[in-house]
Amino acid sequence: MLPGAAVESSRDGKSYGENPEPALFCFHRHGKTRACQEMRFSHGGGMNAHHPFPLLAALLLFLPSPDLRADGESPARPNILIIAIDDLRNDLGALGADHARTPRLDAFAQQARLFSRHYAQVPSCGPSRAALLSGRYPASAQHLPNNAILATGGDWEDVSLPGWFRQKGYRTLALGKISHHPGGFSGEGWADGPAELPNAWDRHWVPANSPWKTPLDLMHGYADGRPRLRGESPPVEAFDGPDTAYPDAWVAAEAEQTLARLADSRQPWLFAVGFFKPHLPFAAPRRWFDKVDPDAIPVPAHDSGPSPESPGWHASGEMMRNYGHGGRDPREDPAYAAELRHAYAAATAYVDEQIGRVLDRLDALGLAQSTIVVIWSDHGFCLGEHGIWGKHALYEEALRAPLLIRHPGMPRPGEINHAVVESVDIFPTLTELAGLPSPDGIDGHSLVPQLLDPGRPSAKPALGWMRRGKATARTPDWRWIRHRSAGETDRHELFDYREDPDGIRHDPASLDEVPEEIRHLFDGVPVFQ
Repeated sequence: MLPGAAVESSRDGKSYGENPEPALFCFHRHGKTRACQEMRFSHGGGMNAHHPFPLLAALLLFLPSPDLRADGESPARPNILIIAIDDLRNDLGALGADHARTPRLDAFAQQARLFSRHYAQVPSCGPSRAALLSGRYPASAQHLPNNAILATGGDWEDVSLPGWFRQKGYRTLALGKISHHPGGFSGEGWADGPAELPNAWDRHWVPANSPWKTPLDLMHGYADGRPRLRGESPPVEAFDGPDTAYPDAWVAAEAEQTLARLADSRQPWLFAVGFFKPHLPFAAPRRWFDKVDPDAIPVPAHDSGPSPESPGWHASGEMMRNYGHGGRDPREDPAYAAELRHAYAAATAYVDEQIGRVLDRLDALGLAQSTIVVIWSDHGFCLGEHGIWGKHALYEEALRAPLLIRHPGMPRPGEINHAVVESVDIFPTLTELAGLPSPDGIDGHSLVPQLLDPGRPSAKPALGWMRRGKATARTPDWRWIRHRSAGETDRHELFDYREDPDGIRHDPASLDEVPEEIRHLFDGVPVFQ
């Protein structure tokens, strides 16, 4: 937690077979164990967790041992490239989304470990990135809005992902949108003023000399430098022009140039590159719209229309208030909903190509064999599911997002791992792969076991939060959402995934109706009003 809380799991010497013994899931806060529960996660086979030698042997076989630097002074460590994507849900061809045009990410998935059930901690840009960069769960309401890093980063900056690696001798660079504000500044136009993590990065910046005047304009950029006019600009734009008409092509070009400068570095580096699409507005050159067949895009299974009576529903404020719709409403107009889904898929296809450019450059420079690559989306996005157009909800579609990790020498690349994993798991994974300790208090669990064995099952549930007393827990079979408002009776939403991949929805009126196997998941887990 951030700070003073932690979650752990163990298996007390039992194997991850088809009929595993229960895992012990414990929630800690302020150094005290608040609750533990035995949980059975039976998806997939794997190694015996009791005996360390299988994992140790695998690490020795497949993870490159540090080599001495040319000067013989210290061991070489792997470089790290993190590619962050904004608002991309699990709409990848590699994950079975037949309408998606994501050939670059699909090709990378064949070289990497693709995690099909990766979940964000908070379905909002700023706090999700705070969880990634800290490796910790939220600990107060301050960690839940978009200014989470700016408001709390001073408490954990030194032990943040970039801060920690910088202490250990890495050069740390952040290009584009890595924290909430592109370039890392929070002042007027996000061009200067207080930095979100001023002492963690050696450099944090956005591409210079672009047609967009400020990072804020870049974030919501329309073609050729036009800024968004809040509440007036449309949510969709298909422009007859080159890829450089939109910001992500500028980010890709800057990333290519930076990699070229890093290629001869004798100092290991951690380079984070943050792209903007498919975040609103759903804008891209027209050729990317032409590549997506709008008739192939499925209507969501939970496309229920506005549901104000549901405790998890919201009015899609980001979509409906920040953009002009000319009197149309996708919640009531199926044709308009189809246009928006098509535009989202086109923006996804556009950013897929820009990511591919960066990966091509990494390979061309001969850096692939010395670089760990993480491709991560900060959360998903509801495209009409549950009557919502946006994130900011604890439903599956808003929290589930792509995660791909490639490590040189990784066994069985291209096989998908179906374990339930979280964004907080990335930090300890990278420290282990780099041969470094993790800072104290990290809530995530290393995913090295899943990198070594794609059948390795879940070690713990995925937890998620929002303000106003909302929390969720996801196990391989269930999602339970609890709504706890001050002075009101708890309300519950439950989704059963055992037979339906879209989840069978239940609305238990009381805790007694929640299945016994998950009833105590929230014991000791805080809520934030």
